[in-house]
Amino acid sequence: MTMLLIALGAGVGAPARYLTDRAIQSRHRALFPWGTVTVNILASLILGLVTGAGVGADAALLVGTGFCGALSTYSAFSYETLRLGQRGARWLAAGNVGLSLAGGIGAATIGWWLGLSLR
Repeated sequence: MTMLLIALGAGVGAPARYLTDRAIQSRHRALFPWGTVTVNILASLILGLVTGAGVGADAALLVGTGFCGALSTYSAFSYETLRLGQRGARWLAAGNVGLSLAGGIGAATIGWWLGLSLR
Protein backbone atom coordinates (compact mmCIF):
# COMPACT_ATOMS: atom_id res chain seq x y z
CA MET A 1 0.00 0.00 0.00
CA THR A 2 2.86 2.37 0.83
CA MET A 3 4.44 2.10 -2.63
CA LEU A 4 1.06 2.56 -4.32
CA LEU A 5 0.34 5.78 -2.43
CA ILE A 6 3.78 7.18 -3.25
CA ALA A 7 3.45 6.16 -6.90
CA LEU A 8 0.01 7.75 -7.19
CA GLY A 9 1.24 11.00 -5.71
CA ALA A 10 4.32 10.99 -7.93
CA GLY A 11 2.16 10.22 -10.95
CA VAL A 12 0.44 13.56 -10.43
CA GLY A 13 3.46 15.49 -9.12
CA ALA A 14 5.85 14.79 -11.99
CA PRO A 15 3.52 16.01 -14.78
CA ALA A 16 2.55 18.98 -12.58
CA ARG A 17 6.24 19.88 -12.26
CA TYR A 18 6.84 19.68 -15.98
CA LEU A 19 3.73 21.63 -16.96
CA THR A 20 4.23 24.31 -14.32
CA ASP A 21 7.91 24.71 -15.17
CA ARG A 22 7.22 25.02 -18.90
CA ALA A 23 4.31 27.45 -18.40
CA ILE A 24 6.35 29.75 -16.18
CA GLN A 25 9.59 29.52 -18.12
CA SER A 26 7.79 30.30 -21.40
CA ARG A 27 6.81 33.68 -19.93
CA HIS A 28 10.40 34.55 -18.98
CA ARG A 29 13.04 34.75 -21.69
CA ALA A 30 15.85 35.24 -19.16
CA LEU A 31 18.49 32.69 -18.23
CA PHE A 32 17.15 32.51 -14.68
CA PRO A 33 15.27 29.23 -14.00
CA TRP A 34 12.00 30.72 -12.71
CA GLY A 35 10.06 27.52 -13.37
CA THR A 36 12.28 25.34 -11.21
CA VAL A 37 12.37 27.92 -8.43
CA THR A 38 8.57 28.08 -8.50
CA VAL A 39 7.94 24.32 -8.32
CA ASN A 40 10.50 23.88 -5.54
CA ILE A 41 9.00 26.68 -3.44
CA LEU A 42 5.47 25.41 -4.10
CA ALA A 43 6.45 21.87 -3.05
CA SER A 44 8.01 23.30 0.13
CA LEU A 45 4.79 25.19 0.92
CA ILE A 46 2.63 22.10 0.40
CA LEU A 47 4.96 19.88 2.42
CA GLY A 48 4.98 22.42 5.25
CA LEU A 49 1.17 22.52 5.16
CA VAL A 50 0.88 18.73 5.27
CA THR A 51 3.38 18.52 8.12
CA GLY A 52 1.79 21.32 10.12
CA ALA A 53 -1.70 19.91 9.66
CA GLY A 54 -0.57 16.58 11.08
CA VAL A 55 -2.27 14.48 8.43
CA GLY A 56 -2.33 10.71 8.72
CA ALA A 57 0.44 8.46 7.48
CA ASP A 58 -1.33 7.58 4.22
CA ALA A 59 -1.97 11.21 3.30
CA ALA A 60 1.62 12.09 4.18
CA LEU A 61 2.89 9.37 1.84
CA LEU A 62 0.54 10.37 -0.97
CA VAL A 63 1.01 14.14 -0.77
CA GLY A 64 4.30 14.62 1.06
CA THR A 65 6.49 11.85 -0.28
CA GLY A 66 4.78 11.15 -3.61
CA PHE A 67 3.40 14.45 -4.88
CA CYS A 68 5.88 16.88 -3.30
CA GLY A 69 8.81 14.57 -3.96
CA ALA A 70 7.97 14.47 -7.66
CA LEU A 71 6.93 18.13 -7.89
CA SER A 72 10.23 19.40 -6.49
CA THR A 73 13.47 18.84 -8.32
CA TYR A 74 16.86 19.12 -6.69
CA SER A 75 18.60 17.75 -9.76
CA ALA A 76 17.26 20.49 -12.03
CA PHE A 77 18.12 23.10 -9.39
CA SER A 78 21.70 21.82 -9.27
CA TYR A 79 22.06 21.52 -13.03
CA GLU A 80 20.62 24.97 -13.72
CA THR A 81 22.83 26.57 -11.07
CA LEU A 82 25.93 24.98 -12.59
CA ARG A 83 24.81 25.97 -16.09
CA LEU A 84 24.42 29.60 -15.02
CA GLY A 85 27.92 29.55 -13.57
CA GLN A 86 29.36 28.00 -16.72
CA ARG A 87 27.75 30.72 -18.82
CA GLY A 88 29.43 33.37 -16.71
CA ALA A 89 26.21 34.38 -14.94
CA ARG A 90 27.66 33.84 -11.48
CA TRP A 91 25.38 36.41 -9.84
CA LEU A 92 22.35 34.66 -11.29
CA ALA A 93 23.70 31.31 -10.06
CA ALA A 94 24.18 32.75 -6.57
CA GLY A 95 20.72 34.33 -6.74
CA ASN A 96 19.23 30.99 -7.73
CA VAL A 97 20.79 29.31 -4.70
CA GLY A 98 19.78 32.11 -2.34
CA LEU A 99 16.22 32.44 -3.62
CA SER A 100 15.68 28.69 -3.73
CA LEU A 101 16.93 28.15 -0.18
CA ALA A 102 15.30 31.20 1.40
CA GLY A 103 12.10 30.74 -0.59
CA GLY A 104 11.87 27.03 0.19
CA ILE A 105 12.48 27.45 3.91
CA GLY A 106 10.15 30.44 4.07
CA ALA A 107 7.40 28.65 2.15
CA ALA A 108 7.72 25.54 4.32
CA THR A 109 7.47 27.69 7.44
CA ILE A 110 4.37 29.50 6.15
CA GLY A 111 2.82 26.17 5.15
CA TRP A 112 3.57 24.71 8.56
CA TRP A 113 1.92 27.68 10.30
CA LEU A 114 -1.11 27.39 8.01
CA GLY A 115 -1.26 23.67 8.69
CA LEU A 116 -1.18 24.23 12.43
CA SER A 117 -4.15 26.58 12.09
CA LEU A 118 -6.12 23.76 10.43
CA ARG A 119 -5.71 21.36 13.34
